[in-house]
Amino acid sequence: MDYLPLISLHSGETCKIGRIVAGRSATKRLYEMGFNTGAQIQVLKNDRGPLIVALCGHKVALGRGLAQKMLVGKVR
Repeated sequence: MDYLPLISLHSGETCKIGRIVAGRSATKRLYEMGFNTGAQIQVLKNDRGPLIVALCGHKVALGRGLAQKMLVGKVR
């Protein structure tokens, strides 16, 4: 599966987290929020400002910098 940054997906697309390429504290923070490898997320909003994603039935706002560090694979 080809991985691309979460920030490159459009609203409505669904993906699975492949890996997180960030520092130790940022990675730990994302894991604590539920962004674990294999977790399925749906992009709800990706225009300006933070990305809004759906994760386990919850809406979560992610800064663009963190979203750039999350590598995901699209779910068809």
